[in-house]
Amino acid sequence: MRRILAVLALVASSFVVAPASADDCSAGVKVVVDFSAFGGGVKTGCYDGDPGNGLVALDDDFDFSFVPRQTGFVCRIDLLPNPCTKPTPSAYWSYWHATPGGTWTYSTSGAAGYDPAPGSVEGWSFGAGTAPGVTP
Repeated sequence: MRRILAVLALVASSFVVAPASADDCSAGVKVVVDFSAFGGGVKTGCYDGDPGNGLVALDDDFDFSFVPRQTGFVCRIDLLPNPCTKPTPSAYWSYWHATPGGTWTYSTSGAAGYDPAPGSVEGWSFGAGTAPGVTP
């Protein structure tokens, strides 16, 4: 019986416990995109590390395109809305920042000019400038 326990202990000690899942995104930037305006839900992604700017963080898990002839204005994320039209005060992708569990803050700069820190949360929501419908 002792030999069996010794063998089991040896086998158990050879297994490596995996670190926390990358899904928690604690070492990177979490990206939240709210598709509620299109009848969809909220999708999340994670940029592992420091992306350098908000567009790089978004591009890691989502496809996006700019308004034609207006580089810098995100027109579509994951092909929505379709067709891509010029943003209006009531219909555009708004960009937000937060800390995990905190509150959303509307971005005062474009995603290309903002460098989100690892451990932060970036948010995108389509509509009239309303924050994503989930807690960061």
